[in-house]
Amino acid sequence: MKKRRIPMRKDLLTNTMQPKKELVRVVIDKEKNISVDPTGKKPGRGAYVSLDPEKISDAKEKKVLDRSLGTKVPDTFYDELYSYVDHQKARKELFGDK
Repeated sequence: MKKRRIPMRKDLLTNTMQPKKELVRVVIDKEKNISVDPTGKKPGRGAYVSLDPEKISDAKEKKVLDRSLGTKVPDTFYDELYSYVDHQKARKELFGDK
């Protein structure tokens, strides 16, 4: 039986390679709009971050996304990302890995 290849991406916060399913993509488009990309298919420059709310708080302090996306990321976006990641983590714990 043939093994399926698991797509891996580098987590910007921990600097480790992880399965794409366990990360969330943050995207910046041509108009400099920054958004969370749950599908992973939005056009633009993307960066992957882990589904760990504590890491998002650290990223906000260190301005990690600013460097990666090449623009000033507002604190409100970090707050939005934190709540999204917190929600996804709770869902994963409640419903299991899907």
